[in-house]
Amino acid sequence: MAVFAVGDIQGCLDELCSVLKQAGFRARKDTLWCVGDLVNRGPKSLETLRFIRDLGSRAVCVLGNHDITLLALAAGVPICSQHQLNEVLEAPDRDELIDWLRSRPLMHHDAELGYVMVHAGLLPEWSMKKALGLAGELEAFLRSDGWEKKIHKLYGPRPRRWKDSHTGFKRLRVITNVLTRLRYLDAEGRIDLDCKLSPVKCPRGVTPWFRVPARRTRRTRIIFGHWSTLGFYSGNNVWGIDTGCVWGRKLTVLRLEPSGPVPTQILCQQRALIRKNS
Repeated sequence: MAVFAVGDIQGCLDELCSVLKQAGFRARKDTLWCVGDLVNRGPKSLETLRFIRDLGSRAVCVLGNHDITLLALAAGVPICSQHQLNEVLEAPDRDELIDWLRSRPLMHHDAELGYVMVHAGLLPEWSMKKALGLAGELEAFLRSDGWEKKIHKLYGPRPRRWKDSHTGFKRLRVITNVLTRLRYLDAEGRIDLDCKLSPVKCPRGVTPWFRVPARRTRRTRIIFGHWSTLGFYSGNNVWGIDTGCVWGRKLTVLRLEPSGPVPTQILCQQRALIRKNS
């Protein structure tokens, strides 16, 4: 049995099926890791959710920011004025899909294989054990009764710095922003959510999370997505695999081998159905 990891799909189901075929993925034998952002902007969010859900235990998905947006919209929170999610929200199996989605993890760690998957990133001061525990706190909230009435409290840019003393939704908000939205940290170690450009275009004074010196997870192999302007990235013991399929660039799959990931990519014909805003 092989394990494959795929970058941000965002409703591009046709491209997903094509790249899996090219990579040699066997639906009945292999496992597919999804790095988050299964939905939005592309044309087939509903079909993508159903496809991944129907893989059952052969699919391991972590939540991305667009997936959490779908949960918020399902809860009645007008968090996003432009989206391509009405088909999901109006589907006859909507409730089943939403319950399935909110039961997904925020991080996945396969100790035997030697890889970790997260949608966006990790703070440099977090150990892997700590990060997994904090992800578990957010998972517990999303799976709890009454989550619909409080999910809006996950949104907001502050606090920008992690403190162990944070409690309640101040704590969960930082966890959410790190695991699903993080790209850069400033010189003071604060979360910077403003710059979404590639490192060569972003202003000085911010550093990609994976390049911060003394990052505690630097010896752990991490698969992440979220950062389409970064493109395919391999370095610093991390692999960034959001290669902008929904923007007409590429969809990337990694075969996760003990010796290192083996990439397969296809060119995508999609163009996002809404403007790029996150």
